[in-house]
Parts: sequence; structure tokens; C-alpha cells
Amino acid sequence: MTEHDTGFTLIEALVAMAVLAVASAGLIRATSAHIDLIRGVEARTIAGWVAENRLVEATLPAAATLPATVTMLGRAWQVTTTAKPSDDPDLAAITVSVTPQGATQPMATLRGFRDARSIAP
Repeated sequence: MTEHDTGFTLIEALVAMAVLAVASAGLIRATSAHIDLIRGVEARTIAGWVAENRLVEATLPAAATLPATVTMLGRAWQVTTTAKPSDDPDLAAITVSVTPQGATQPMATLRGFRDARSIAP
């Protein structure tokens, strides 16, 4: 061997580049899946906040005037609030469902109680 034979051959360099390309594609796919997961967690968190806000608003005297669509953090949410009698005649059971605009399934649902004599939503 001479001093010129100590480097990588073209085949070795191509194999190394192919391994890096496959590893990079896997890393990009994993990163994309992680971003989708984080977006889902973010959306569920915002939907939970909308539901919590609506549950509190439903206990206020002006609960009959609550809008069906709420915008929070730049996203539109459909909010459905239902009240029905509970086993205790002094309390009404409230269910709040929050659905992203254009979706069919609620992303968050909360249940609570309020004074049965207050105005129904």
C-alpha cells in the first residue's frame, strides 16, 4: 500500500451517504409524528379550557345568552351546553361539549352542577 491508498473509496463514501439518508428519513418521520402529537395535545388543552370557561359561565345569571361558537387562541370551537335535572331538586346537571369547528366528535366534555333555579342555557 502506498500513501495514496489510505482514504475512502467511492463505494465506501456512497454506502456511508446511503446510511445517512436512511437515518435522516427516519428522523424526519419521527419528528413529524412528534409534531402531530404535540398539536393534538395543544388542541385538547385549548378545548379543555373552553369547556372549563363555559362550565363557569353556565353558572352565571346571564347563561341563556352564551354563544354557540367560541374563539380561543385563534381557533373556532363549537360549544354545546345542556342542563337537566339531577337527583337533587336544588341542582341541575350541566354537560359542556367542545368540538373543533368543522369536526363531528367533541374534543372535550365536562360535567358539573349549578343551582336549579338559575336560567337554563
